[in-house]
Amino acid sequence: MEDRLQTLVQKIRQHGHRLTPQRMAILRILADSTGHPTVEQVYEQVQAQFPMTSLATVYKTVTLLKEEGEILELSFGGESSRYDGHNPQPHPHLICIRCGTILDPDLALFNDLPREICDKYGFQMVNHRVDFFGICPACQQAQSVSTTSTPQGKEQEF
Repeated sequence: MEDRLQTLVQKIRQHGHRLTPQRMAILRILADSTGHPTVEQVYEQVQAQFPMTSLATVYKTVTLLKEEGEILELSFGGESSRYDGHNPQPHPHLICIRCGTILDPDLALFNDLPREICDKYGFQMVNHRVDFFGICPACQQAQSVSTTSTPQGKEQEF
């Protein structure tokens, strides 16, 4: 994580931006988080340490890092975007449709897929995104606890 944090710090400095304690907290959260937080979630975490931090500061920092390719934005239409500062390279995601958890599966078979697709179709790829939507183990467990089978074999919610 420390290497990732230093990369983000260098990007901020390269653009002549001050590295305030608040901005350092934002960078640390983004570099360390594997949970793909929203800007609002980052803001809440920074507020715990630095109550005077504005939401605009978080947005500006996230926007700068996104423009530099140092964080990956995951947009879901009308919902708040989620951000991956831990692993900013395009990679597959497992997304729970119940609780919104986003996981980064270790799928080595996807490493060469973008190049193979480009080679096969003569396509010049600028970016790519692969997402798998389903129900995470925690939500599956919660669902199995809240339902029982009726004598007719149909599930009934309590």
